[in-house]
Amino acid sequence: MSQPASENKMGIMPENKLLLNMALPMIISMLIQACYNIVDSYFVSKLSQDALNAVSLAFPVQNLMIAVAVGTGVGINALLSRSLGQKDFDRANRTAMNGILLEVLSGLVFTILGLTCARLFYTVQTDIPGIVNYGADYLTIIAGCSMGIFVSVATERLVQATGRTVYAMVIQGTGSVINLILDPILIFGLGPFPRLEVAGAAVATVAGQIIGGLVGLYLSLTHNPELQMSWKGLKPSREIIGGIYSVGLPSIIMQSIGSVMVFGMNQILIAFTSTATAVFGIYFKLQSFIFMPVFGLNNGMVPIVAYNYGAQKPDRIMKTVRLAITYAVGIMVVGFALFQLFPDVFLSLFEAEGEDAGDLLAIGVPALRIISTSFLLAGFCIVAGSVFQALGHGVLSLTVSVVRQLVVLLPVGWLLARLGGLDVVWWAFPFAELFSTALSALFLYRVYKKEVAPMRRPSLGPGETKIGGISL
Repeated sequence: MSQPASENKMGIMPENKLLLNMALPMIISMLIQACYNIVDSYFVSKLSQDALNAVSLAFPVQNLMIAVAVGTGVGINALLSRSLGQKDFDRANRTAMNGILLEVLSGLVFTILGLTCARLFYTVQTDIPGIVNYGADYLTIIAGCSMGIFVSVATERLVQATGRTVYAMVIQGTGSVINLILDPILIFGLGPFPRLEVAGAAVATVAGQIIGGLVGLYLSLTHNPELQMSWKGLKPSREIIGGIYSVGLPSIIMQSIGSVMVFGMNQILIAFTSTATAVFGIYFKLQSFIFMPVFGLNNGMVPIVAYNYGAQKPDRIMKTVRLAITYAVGIMVVGFALFQLFPDVFLSLFEAEGEDAGDLLAIGVPALRIISTSFLLAGFCIVAGSVFQALGHGVLSLTVSVVRQLVVLLPVGWLLARLGGLDVVWWAFPFAELFSTALSALFLYRVYKKEVAPMRRPSLGPGETKIGGISL
């Protein structure tokens, strides 16, 4: 089997140029993703507040699907990039095929759950008929046709791991543009198409995901020469699957915790008014414009760190991490400023026709300003978590996420709701981010001392051992 003769750009290109080269396509694709998330809710809000609430309450399930797809993809990316850095091309090929198999099996599980449990998910949260009916229609389609998102994410990670992030942008951008075009057509029944309302938003979403996944398969098989994928490599490997999930499972659990947090916060907020849950749902749509570029930056950073970890190049690892933190903090500062200056403008985009927006603005404006103070710390925490994953310490990311969302945010939110009411419950977010920052800084120092610093030692000293090429 012929293999690449030259060093991959992740091992030789200047770090700042490399990070921008890898990250900018991903940032663009993530912004496109954020745009269609916003457009989804924008059009749905024109139907009614019940419709907007139905889509907002579906977020925990959608986030869980994304958690499994992306978490598995993180494991694929880290193991694949590390194998390429070690020039173990056979292992890289087997990782790619086993990763696709895992994503497809995960998609089948959600398909079954979506077709059988969508209405039950809503009835345990509310007895408002409009929300339940809209929500059941929406979630049945989103989860029942979820295979597209799993294949799309898998193929994105395959091209990211070899440094071809432009292709990842094409994969995600294709799905996003299709969703943007179909949303108003199917929601409102434009032209020859029937008016599907909330179900139309769901059909537009899954259509974009499926077509994006098909484009991803084509690019992965025909335009990614460092991987020579074949059906022979599809044979399940306990060692490969274990390697994927050693990094990916903590990431899956970590992101799934976000679903638990959102579900819990929705229960706290809906006890005050359904408008509060609408505000919370709007916040998650709006903040994606700020967080998605940072996630795109991370998607560009992870294969660089993993590759140079496999290639034993500590200076490149640390310079890449420092640059990523600098860019991430800068993005979040801009996001903080926007949320402080224009919360009413953002919220007015989601005013339901025929309904009074006064409550939405009265609750939403202070909520967005308070929550956004956490942005000032979040950039550092997000990058640190991705560094842990790239170096094989996904459990540390999981620990930070558990502490932030379950140990601190939800209990503090519940307590503030009881003591100060709806006006102060939002302070739970910046309070939790403080704990997250402290833990992330501590763990980042520990990972540096354990994994990166030993690479700088030219030889083994007395009593030192070497595990996996790392002096300890």
